[in-house]
Amino acid sequence: MIREYVPLLMLVGFVVVNAAVMIGFSYVLSPRRRTPVKDAPYESGMPPLGGTRDRFSVKFYLVAMMFIVFDIETVFMIPWASAFRRLGLFGLVEMGVFMLILAIGLVYIWKRGALEWE
Repeated sequence: MIREYVPLLMLVGFVVVNAAVMIGFSYVLSPRRRTPVKDAPYESGMPPLGGTRDRFSVKFYLVAMMFIVFDIETVFMIPWASAFRRLGLFGLVEMGVFMLILAIGLVYIWKRGALEWE
């Protein structure tokens, strides 16, 4: 029984050892010249605006929710499309219900104004 898992365990062991060696080498070989510019937070080349405890707009969370919804849609549609012929009418109805739920989420986000930016 354990013989089937030996290749998987070897792969996991290799990955862990490789990650540890790479982190160790980067720690040992990297130059360490700390400056105030390097220690400052980096936000896409822009100076940071406001403090770290400021509240985010609801639109930020709506955009994040929209990203998750459509990311999940893509993840579920690829295997469905590859097995579409075997699923038949049941698979088509099931994907239709799934797409309806996603469309309701899109309409909700749209009505809340997450797609409008000032």
